[in-house]
Amino acid sequence: MKINKLKISLGDKLLVDISFDIISSLALVGQSGSGKSLTLKALLDMLPSSMKHELECDSEFDLKAGKTLSLVPQNPFTALSPLTKIRKQFFTGAKRVNELFRDVGLDLELLDRFPPELSGGQLQRVVVAMALESNPKLLMLDEPTTALDPENTKLILDLLKSLQKKDGFKMLFVTHDMNSASYLCEDICVIANGKVVESGIMQEILKSPKEDYTKTLIEANFANREFRE
Repeated sequence: MKINKLKISLGDKLLVDISFDIISSLALVGQSGSGKSLTLKALLDMLPSSMKHELECDSEFDLKAGKTLSLVPQNPFTALSPLTKIRKQFFTGAKRVNELFRDVGLDLELLDRFPPELSGGQLQRVVVAMALESNPKLLMLDEPTTALDPENTKLILDLLKSLQKKDGFKMLFVTHDMNSASYLCEDICVIANGKVVESGIMQEILKSPKEDYTKTLIEANFANREFRE
């Protein structure tokens, strides 16, 4: 899947002007305000009405056909209704829900609990299961481990790796965390001020970054190298 052109504007101001290729798993990395979240919202057609966007892409699937795209949000605590049992927050049948729960490593008895009764790690697994409910072609991840401790972060990243191998979807991981990005993704696109600064194979960029901006991100994030391979 290749995004040949994505432009996002607010009035006469061009906020984002980028292109990138999602071969298997791509990390879209940048500091706060770089344009990565706007990119995600544009692909999901969730930009505010005040913003306009142009999108040209080459893809083996239609971005607007059914639920080919799915999102794992940043905060599972706000993604779920606290007053509704987990089971009732799925749209598919019981057999499929049970299968999804097994895929993400959760006990079926948790389906009859309310979200506040689950831990942060369990809730993130729930929203991963929900994101896979429609068998998406592209799974988009919006900082999905921000609210988790290091142990649960690694568990979620390992889970996503195994699910991608099993189900064959592509991944777009939007993050500022180079550490997690390098653990999960094969390729990287670094953006700043709505422009692509550097892109390519993850391990090659990590070993020999060309831009100072990329070097700064790497140095800041690898103070904790817990997940780096």
